[in-house]
Amino acid sequence: MQEKLLINGNFLNRNLTGIERFSFEVLARFDSLLKAADDVSILVSANAKFIPQYKNIKILKSKKGISSFPKWDLFEFKKACKKNKTQGLSFSNTAPLGKYCGYAFIHDIYAVDFPEDFTSKKEKLIKLYCKLNYKNIARNAKKVLTVSLFSKKQIQNAYKVEDSKIEVIPNGWEHFLNVKEDDSIFEKYPDLKKGSFYFTLGSLQKRKNLKWIVQYAKNHSDEKFAISGKVISGLESQEISELKNLQNVTLLGYVSDEEVKALMKNCKAFVFPSYYEGFGIPPLEALSVGARIIVAKSASLPEIYGEAAVYIDDQNPDCNLNELLKNTKISDTKVKEVLEKYTYQNAAEKLYKVIFEK
Repeated sequence: MQEKLLINGNFLNRNLTGIERFSFEVLARFDSLLKAADDVSILVSANAKFIPQYKNIKILKSKKGISSFPKWDLFEFKKACKKNKTQGLSFSNTAPLGKYCGYAFIHDIYAVDFPEDFTSKKEKLIKLYCKLNYKNIARNAKKVLTVSLFSKKQIQNAYKVEDSKIEVIPNGWEHFLNVKEDDSIFEKYPDLKKGSFYFTLGSLQKRKNLKWIVQYAKNHSDEKFAISGKVISGLESQEISELKNLQNVTLLGYVSDEEVKALMKNCKAFVFPSYYEGFGIPPLEALSVGARIIVAKSASLPEIYGEAAVYIDDQNPDCNLNELLKNTKISDTKVKEVLEKYTYQNAAEKLYKVIFEK
Protein backbone atom coordinates (compact mmCIF):
# COMPACT_ATOMS: atom_id res chain seq x y z
CA MET A 1 0.00 0.00 0.00
CA GLN A 2 1.41 3.36 -1.03
CA GLU A 3 1.73 6.04 1.62
CA LYS A 4 -0.40 9.16 1.65
CA LEU A 5 1.34 12.45 0.95
CA LEU A 6 0.45 15.92 2.24
CA ILE A 7 2.21 18.89 0.64
CA ASN A 8 2.98 21.98 2.69
CA GLY A 9 1.21 24.84 0.87
CA ASN A 10 3.08 27.58 2.73
CA PHE A 11 4.61 28.81 -0.55
CA LEU A 12 1.11 29.95 -1.58
CA ASN A 13 1.41 32.70 1.05
CA ARG A 14 4.88 33.88 0.02
CA ASN A 15 6.19 36.29 -2.60
CA LEU A 16 7.19 34.56 -5.82
CA THR A 17 10.98 34.17 -5.58
CA GLY A 18 13.16 31.19 -6.49
CA ILE A 19 11.93 28.61 -3.98
CA GLU A 20 8.28 29.53 -4.48
CA ARG A 21 8.67 29.39 -8.27
CA PHE A 22 10.30 25.96 -7.96
CA SER A 23 7.39 24.77 -5.80
CA PHE A 24 4.73 26.00 -8.26
CA GLU A 25 6.41 24.64 -11.36
CA VAL A 26 7.48 21.26 -10.04
CA LEU A 27 4.11 20.55 -8.43
CA ALA A 28 2.24 21.41 -11.63
CA ARG A 29 4.23 18.72 -13.43
CA PHE A 30 4.22 16.33 -10.46
CA ASP A 31 0.41 16.54 -10.53
CA SER A 32 0.33 15.28 -14.13
CA LEU A 33 2.48 12.25 -13.21
CA LEU A 34 0.19 11.04 -10.43
CA LYS A 35 -1.66 7.77 -10.85
CA ALA A 36 -5.00 6.57 -9.51
CA ALA A 37 -3.34 4.78 -6.60
CA ASP A 38 -1.46 7.89 -5.46
CA ASP A 39 -3.11 9.71 -2.56
CA VAL A 40 -1.72 13.26 -2.61
CA SER A 41 -3.14 16.42 -1.04
CA ILE A 42 -1.90 19.94 -0.41
CA LEU A 43 -2.66 21.84 2.80
CA VAL A 44 -3.71 25.38 1.89
CA SER A 45 -4.06 28.09 4.53
CA ALA A 46 -7.26 30.13 4.89
CA ASN A 47 -5.45 33.26 3.71
CA ALA A 48 -3.47 31.82 0.80
CA LYS A 49 -2.77 34.38 -1.92
CA PHE A 50 -3.51 31.90 -4.68
CA ILE A 51 -4.79 28.32 -4.97
CA PRO A 52 -3.55 26.36 -8.02
CA GLN A 53 -5.89 24.16 -10.02
CA TYR A 54 -4.72 20.56 -9.93
CA LYS A 55 -6.14 17.47 -11.65
CA ASN A 56 -4.92 14.90 -9.15
CA ILE A 57 -3.63 16.74 -6.09
CA LYS A 58 -6.51 17.27 -3.69
CA ILE A 59 -6.93 20.66 -2.02
CA LEU A 60 -7.19 20.43 1.75
CA LYS A 61 -8.22 23.84 3.11
CA SER A 62 -7.15 24.76 6.60
CA LYS A 63 -9.46 26.83 8.77
CA LYS A 64 -6.40 28.73 9.92
CA GLY A 65 -4.48 31.37 8.04
CA ILE A 66 -0.73 31.89 8.16
CA SER A 67 0.21 34.76 10.45
CA SER A 68 3.54 33.24 11.40
CA PHE A 69 5.48 30.93 9.08
CA PRO A 70 7.39 29.27 11.97
CA LYS A 71 4.12 28.45 13.74
CA TRP A 72 2.58 27.08 10.54
CA ASP A 73 5.61 25.08 9.38
CA LEU A 74 6.66 23.64 12.72
CA PHE A 75 3.25 23.05 14.30
CA GLU A 76 0.12 23.54 12.15
CA PHE A 77 1.41 21.48 9.24
CA LYS A 78 2.61 18.83 11.69
CA LYS A 79 -0.89 18.60 13.21
CA ALA A 80 -2.38 18.11 9.75
CA CYS A 81 0.11 15.34 8.89
CA LYS A 82 -0.65 13.60 12.19
CA LYS A 83 -4.42 13.96 11.85
CA ASN A 84 -4.50 12.73 8.26
CA LYS A 85 -1.85 10.02 8.84
CA THR A 86 0.28 11.24 5.95
CA GLN A 87 3.90 11.87 5.10
CA GLY A 88 4.64 15.55 4.61
CA LEU A 89 6.39 17.15 1.63
CA SER A 90 7.89 20.60 2.29
CA PHE A 91 9.64 22.74 -0.33
CA SER A 92 10.71 25.82 1.65
CA ASN A 93 13.74 24.85 3.80
CA THR A 94 11.32 24.24 6.70
CA ALA A 95 9.47 21.20 8.00
CA PRO A 96 7.67 19.89 11.10
CA LEU A 97 9.93 18.97 13.98
CA GLY A 98 10.66 15.34 14.73
CA LYS A 99 9.12 12.24 13.20
CA TYR A 100 6.57 14.17 11.11
CA CYS A 101 9.32 15.90 9.17
CA GLY A 102 8.55 13.81 6.06
CA TYR A 103 10.17 14.64 2.72
CA ALA A 104 11.77 18.07 2.89
CA PHE A 105 13.94 20.32 0.77
CA ILE A 106 17.05 22.09 1.98
CA HIS A 107 17.99 24.26 -1.00
CA ASP A 108 21.26 25.35 0.63
CA ILE A 109 22.75 25.86 4.09
CA TYR A 110 23.73 29.51 3.67
CA ALA A 111 23.31 30.29 7.39
CA VAL A 112 25.81 27.53 8.25
CA ASP A 113 28.33 28.22 5.51
CA PHE A 114 28.31 32.02 5.83
CA PRO A 115 27.26 32.86 9.42
CA GLU A 116 29.26 36.09 9.20
CA ASP A 117 26.70 37.47 6.73
CA PHE A 118 24.12 37.62 9.52
CA THR A 119 25.08 40.60 11.66
CA SER A 120 22.02 42.54 12.83
CA LYS A 121 19.67 41.30 15.55
CA LYS A 122 17.04 40.37 12.96
CA GLU A 123 19.62 38.62 10.78
CA LYS A 124 20.86 36.59 13.75
CA LEU A 125 17.31 35.45 14.50
CA ILE A 126 16.91 34.44 10.85
CA LYS A 127 20.18 32.51 11.10
CA LEU A 128 19.06 30.63 14.21
CA TYR A 129 15.72 29.72 12.63
CA CYS A 130 17.41 28.52 9.45
CA LYS A 131 19.90 26.38 11.37
CA LEU A 132 17.10 24.85 13.46
CA ASN A 133 15.34 23.77 10.29
CA TYR A 134 18.49 22.51 8.55
CA LYS A 135 19.33 20.32 11.54
CA ASN A 136 15.78 19.04 11.96
CA ILE A 137 15.44 18.08 8.29
CA ALA A 138 18.90 16.52 8.13
CA ARG A 139 18.21 14.37 11.19
CA ASN A 140 14.51 13.56 10.86
CA ALA A 141 13.41 13.73 7.22
CA LYS A 142 12.42 10.51 5.50
CA LYS A 143 14.38 11.92 2.56
CA VAL A 144 16.41 15.10 2.47
CA LEU A 145 15.88 16.77 -0.91
CA THR A 146 18.22 19.37 -2.36
CA VAL A 147 18.88 21.08 -5.69
CA SER A 148 22.54 20.45 -6.56
CA LEU A 149 25.45 18.15 -5.85
CA PHE A 150 27.15 21.14 -4.23
CA SER A 151 24.33 21.55 -1.71
CA LYS A 152 24.24 17.81 -1.13
CA LYS A 153 27.93 17.81 -0.26
CA GLN A 154 27.59 20.82 2.07
CA ILE A 155 24.63 19.23 3.88
CA GLN A 156 26.47 15.93 4.25
CA ASN A 157 29.61 17.62 5.55
CA ALA A 158 27.64 19.63 8.12
CA TYR A 159 25.16 16.99 9.28
CA LYS A 160 26.65 13.59 8.33
CA VAL A 161 23.64 12.63 6.20
CA GLU A 162 24.06 9.24 4.53
CA ASP A 163 24.03 9.05 0.74
CA SER A 164 20.92 6.87 0.74
CA LYS A 165 18.94 9.51 2.64
CA ILE A 166 19.57 12.51 0.38
CA GLU A 167 18.44 13.12 -3.21
CA VAL A 168 19.28 15.88 -5.70
CA ILE A 169 16.28 17.35 -7.53
CA PRO A 170 17.49 20.39 -9.51
CA ASN A 171 15.68 23.49 -10.71
CA GLY A 172 14.35 24.39 -14.16
CA TRP A 173 13.50 27.29 -16.44
CA GLU A 174 10.37 26.44 -18.47
CA HIS A 175 8.26 29.09 -16.73
CA PHE A 176 10.12 31.60 -18.91
CA LEU A 177 8.51 30.14 -22.03
CA ASN A 178 5.18 31.65 -20.94
CA VAL A 179 6.64 35.10 -20.28
CA LYS A 180 6.30 37.68 -23.03
CA GLU A 181 9.04 40.29 -22.99
CA ASP A 182 8.00 43.86 -22.20
CA ASP A 183 10.17 46.35 -24.06
CA SER A 184 8.52 49.29 -22.29
CA ILE A 185 11.31 49.00 -19.70
CA PHE A 186 13.54 50.75 -22.24
CA GLU A 187 11.09 53.65 -22.39
CA LYS A 188 11.17 53.94 -18.60
CA TYR A 189 14.99 53.90 -18.66
CA PRO A 190 16.10 55.53 -21.93
CA ASP A 191 19.74 55.43 -20.79
CA LEU A 192 19.64 51.64 -21.28
CA LYS A 193 20.45 51.09 -24.93
CA LYS A 194 19.82 47.60 -26.27
CA GLY A 195 23.00 45.54 -26.49
CA SER A 196 25.11 48.07 -24.60
CA PHE A 197 24.59 47.23 -20.92
CA TYR A 198 25.33 44.43 -18.48
CA PHE A 199 22.34 43.19 -16.51
CA THR A 200 22.20 41.53 -13.11
CA LEU A 201 19.22 40.28 -11.15
CA GLY A 202 18.87 39.25 -7.55
CA SER A 203 17.11 39.75 -4.25
CA LEU A 204 19.90 42.17 -3.22
CA GLN A 205 21.02 39.85 -0.42
CA LYS A 206 24.66 40.03 0.64
CA ARG A 207 25.51 36.73 -1.05
CA LYS A 208 24.44 38.19 -4.40
CA ASN A 209 27.77 40.00 -4.10
CA LEU A 210 26.88 43.51 -5.22
CA LYS A 211 30.26 44.50 -3.82
CA TRP A 212 31.79 42.97 -6.94
CA ILE A 213 29.55 45.07 -9.18
CA VAL A 214 30.36 48.22 -7.16
CA GLN A 215 34.10 47.76 -7.54
CA TYR A 216 33.92 46.76 -11.18
CA ALA A 217 31.62 49.65 -12.10
CA LYS A 218 33.91 52.10 -10.29
CA ASN A 219 36.89 50.82 -12.27
CA HIS A 220 35.03 50.81 -15.61
CA SER A 221 33.04 54.03 -15.76
CA ASP A 222 32.53 53.58 -19.51
CA GLU A 223 30.55 50.37 -19.04
CA LYS A 224 26.85 50.43 -18.18
CA PHE A 225 25.11 48.23 -15.59
CA ALA A 226 21.41 47.66 -14.93
CA ILE A 227 20.52 46.00 -11.62
CA SER A 228 17.08 44.79 -10.64
CA GLY A 229 15.90 43.13 -7.47
CA LYS A 230 13.84 43.63 -4.36
CA VAL A 231 15.49 44.11 -1.00
CA ILE A 232 14.69 41.32 1.47
CA SER A 233 14.03 42.80 4.88
CA GLY A 234 16.88 42.08 7.28
CA LEU A 235 19.27 40.88 4.57
CA GLU A 236 20.03 44.06 2.66
CA SER A 237 23.44 44.52 1.09
CA GLN A 238 25.44 47.50 2.35
CA GLU A 239 26.54 48.26 -1.21
CA ILE A 240 23.13 49.51 -2.39
CA SER A 241 23.81 53.09 -1.31
CA GLU A 242 27.12 53.06 -3.19
CA LEU A 243 25.44 51.80 -6.34
CA LYS A 244 22.94 54.66 -6.19
CA ASN A 245 25.82 57.13 -6.50
CA LEU A 246 27.45 55.56 -9.55
CA GLN A 247 26.59 57.28 -12.82
CA ASN A 248 27.04 54.13 -14.88
CA VAL A 249 24.67 52.03 -12.76
CA THR A 250 20.88 52.04 -13.09
CA LEU A 251 19.06 50.55 -10.11
CA LEU A 252 15.71 49.30 -11.38
CA GLY A 253 14.18 48.02 -8.14
CA TYR A 254 11.44 45.45 -8.66
CA VAL A 255 10.77 44.63 -12.31
CA SER A 256 8.19 42.23 -13.73
CA ASP A 257 9.07 38.90 -15.31
CA GLU A 258 8.17 40.43 -18.67
CA GLU A 259 10.62 43.28 -18.15
CA VAL A 260 13.31 40.89 -16.90
CA LYS A 261 12.96 38.85 -20.09
CA ALA A 262 13.33 41.99 -22.22
CA LEU A 263 16.43 43.03 -20.28
CA MET A 264 17.97 39.56 -20.57
CA LYS A 265 17.32 39.36 -24.31
CA ASN A 266 18.86 42.76 -24.95
CA CYS A 267 21.80 42.95 -22.53
CA LYS A 268 25.44 42.61 -23.54
CA ALA A 269 25.60 39.77 -21.00
CA PHE A 270 23.87 38.67 -17.82
CA VAL A 271 26.24 38.98 -14.84
CA PHE A 272 25.79 36.83 -11.73
CA PRO A 273 28.69 37.36 -9.26
CA SER A 274 26.97 35.59 -6.34
CA TYR A 275 29.45 33.82 -4.06
CA TYR A 276 26.91 31.37 -2.63
CA GLU A 277 24.07 29.64 -4.49
CA GLY A 278 22.42 26.29 -3.93
CA PHE A 279 21.47 26.39 -7.62
CA GLY A 280 21.05 29.86 -9.15
CA ILE A 281 18.03 30.09 -11.49
CA PRO A 282 18.51 33.54 -13.15
CA PRO A 283 21.45 32.53 -15.39
CA LEU A 284 19.35 29.59 -16.59
CA GLU A 285 16.56 32.01 -17.53
CA ALA A 286 19.10 34.18 -19.35
CA LEU A 287 20.47 31.22 -21.31
CA SER A 288 16.94 30.27 -22.36
CA VAL A 289 16.49 33.58 -24.20
CA GLY A 290 19.88 33.52 -25.88
CA ALA A 291 21.83 35.77 -23.52
CA ARG A 292 25.47 35.16 -22.70
CA ILE A 293 26.06 34.62 -19.01
CA ILE A 294 28.97 35.64 -16.77
CA VAL A 295 28.86 33.85 -13.42
CA ALA A 296 31.08 33.45 -10.38
CA LYS A 297 33.25 30.36 -10.29
CA SER A 298 31.89 29.44 -6.87
CA ALA A 299 29.43 27.20 -5.01
CA SER A 300 27.05 25.32 -7.35
CA LEU A 301 27.46 27.58 -10.40
CA PRO A 302 30.28 25.71 -12.23
CA GLU A 303 28.41 22.44 -11.63
CA ILE A 304 25.21 23.77 -13.17
CA TYR A 305 26.55 25.88 -16.04
CA GLY A 306 29.66 23.97 -17.06
CA GLU A 307 30.97 25.15 -20.45
CA ALA A 308 27.91 27.33 -21.14
CA ALA A 309 29.17 30.26 -19.05
CA VAL A 310 31.98 32.79 -18.79
CA TYR A 311 33.50 32.70 -15.29
CA ILE A 312 34.74 35.38 -12.91
CA ASP A 313 36.42 35.30 -9.49
CA ASP A 314 33.76 36.40 -6.98
CA GLN A 315 36.47 37.98 -4.80
CA ASN A 316 38.36 39.78 -7.54
CA PRO A 317 36.70 42.34 -9.88
CA ASP A 318 40.06 43.09 -11.50
CA CYS A 319 39.13 41.84 -14.95
CA ASN A 320 37.64 43.08 -18.20
CA LEU A 321 34.21 41.69 -19.02
CA ASN A 322 34.39 42.79 -22.64
CA GLU A 323 37.63 40.89 -23.09
CA LEU A 324 36.31 37.82 -21.29
CA LEU A 325 33.29 37.73 -23.59
CA LYS A 326 35.49 38.18 -26.63
CA ASN A 327 37.97 35.49 -25.64
CA THR A 328 35.57 32.83 -24.32
CA LYS A 329 33.80 30.83 -26.98
CA ILE A 330 30.52 29.20 -25.94
CA SER A 331 29.01 26.61 -28.25
CA ASP A 332 25.26 26.36 -28.83
CA THR A 333 25.58 22.65 -28.07
CA LYS A 334 26.80 23.31 -24.52
CA VAL A 335 23.98 25.77 -23.88
CA LYS A 336 21.44 23.26 -25.20
CA GLU A 337 22.83 20.54 -22.94
CA VAL A 338 22.34 22.72 -19.86
CA LEU A 339 18.79 23.70 -20.84
CA GLU A 340 17.84 20.09 -21.53
CA LYS A 341 19.34 18.78 -18.30
CA TYR A 342 17.81 21.27 -15.89
CA THR A 343 14.04 21.30 -16.37
CA TYR A 344 11.06 21.26 -14.02
CA GLN A 345 9.79 18.21 -15.89
CA ASN A 346 12.97 16.30 -15.03
CA ALA A 347 12.66 17.49 -11.43
CA ALA A 348 9.03 16.37 -11.15
CA GLU A 349 9.84 12.94 -12.57
CA LYS A 350 12.68 12.46 -10.13
CA LEU A 351 10.54 13.63 -7.20
CA TYR A 352 7.86 11.12 -8.17
CA LYS A 353 10.40 8.29 -8.27
CA VAL A 354 11.83 9.26 -4.88
CA ILE A 355 8.41 9.21 -3.22
CA PHE A 356 6.49 6.49 -5.03
CA GLU A 357 8.95 4.21 -6.81
CA LYS A 358 11.13 2.89 -4.02
